[in-house]
Amino acid sequence: MKSNVPVTPDPDPEVGGRETPSPAFGAVPSTARSSARWRWIIGIGIVALIAVFLLARGARGKEKQAQAAAKAQASRAVPVTALPTRTGDLGVYLNGLGTVTARNTVTVRSRVDGQLMRVNFREGQIVRAGELLAEIDARPFEVQLTQAEGQMAKDQATLQNAKLDLERYTVLLSQDAIPQQQLATQEATVRQLEASIRSDQGQIDSARLNITYSRITAPVSGRVGLRLVDQGNIVHATDANGLVVITQLQPITVIFTIPADHLPEVQAQLAAGRQLTVDAYDRDLKSRIATGALRAIDNQIDQTTGTVRLKAEFPNRDNALFPNQFVNARLLVDTLRGTVLAPAAAIQRSPQSTFVYVVKPDSTVELRTVDVGLTEGDDVAIRKGLSAGEQVVVDGVDKLQPGVKVATGSPATGSKRRAS
Repeated sequence: MKSNVPVTPDPDPEVGGRETPSPAFGAVPSTARSSARWRWIIGIGIVALIAVFLLARGARGKEKQAQAAAKAQASRAVPVTALPTRTGDLGVYLNGLGTVTARNTVTVRSRVDGQLMRVNFREGQIVRAGELLAEIDARPFEVQLTQAEGQMAKDQATLQNAKLDLERYTVLLSQDAIPQQQLATQEATVRQLEASIRSDQGQIDSARLNITYSRITAPVSGRVGLRLVDQGNIVHATDANGLVVITQLQPITVIFTIPADHLPEVQAQLAAGRQLTVDAYDRDLKSRIATGALRAIDNQIDQTTGTVRLKAEFPNRDNALFPNQFVNARLLVDTLRGTVLAPAAAIQRSPQSTFVYVVKPDSTVELRTVDVGLTEGDDVAIRKGLSAGEQVVVDGVDKLQPGVKVATGSPATGSKRRAS
């Protein structure tokens, strides 16, 4: 069978005139395909080289920008707030929760039975000791006084007559006109009448005392509470509630507790003859209400809480303290003299140490480890690491590293200044 592919004569004479088939119409020679493939490979390589060049150039640009930014940051001062350390005294306080207690609380009661005729006080009034508070109907006691005085007058007249008879019997006995028995009987009658007169005097004194008791006066100075009995009621000496309650406010006391472990410190100060100051603060320990002095220590320790009770006394001239008010008591047990004090805001803590940032004369900061002691308010006692007068950073610490240049400002004015 014959092929449809046309045959062309071989141009090479050495082939012997053999005919080779010619390529079909539309077919691509192998040399053309190889050339196209190499062109694609070369193009892709060039594109990759260009991309690598551009990426490297961009990275170098970013690195230069970062270096320039870091250099600019290093040359720019960080604004911070700094305060100087100082030498001063720091109090050592013991804190305890306390209750304000009236120095004296008196329930005023009637000491006689009768009708309450008059109430002479206003509820909540400040009264003085001896001031008239109420009056009870005294007429029954005046009647009793009159009866007792009448009985006494009768008995006195009888006694006078008996004494005269005793004198006559004495004379008659010396004359042997009467027996000895009659004189002894008269002497007994005189003694009996004298005893009756003493009893009558007791009745008179009792009536007068009841008249005095009908006028109810304040036993102590203080503030009267709400009236418990209204005018016109019948009151009795055995009534449980009484008429009114008076609480003494000036002076006033605060009973508070401290840990029993600190009791030796307090006892040592008292044994040395020192008067320990006690400050009463509000619930938030922000506002001081009054200042007083320690007066007494309880005679036993509460084993359930491990605390001991103390009593402090306050003048309370402005009536700032009120009975049953809860306060925070702060007992000053000692004072650290001439110690280096730093602002509490400057103290920074890490797992390794406690440190502060100190502003040096060249306006750079130095990280310095410190040994801190007591903290009282905004002040911290520094045992080691700082000297008085050094500037420490209290605000802006999160932006600092050792050696960074800073511009310091005062928290009082808020103005910025260069550290010298």
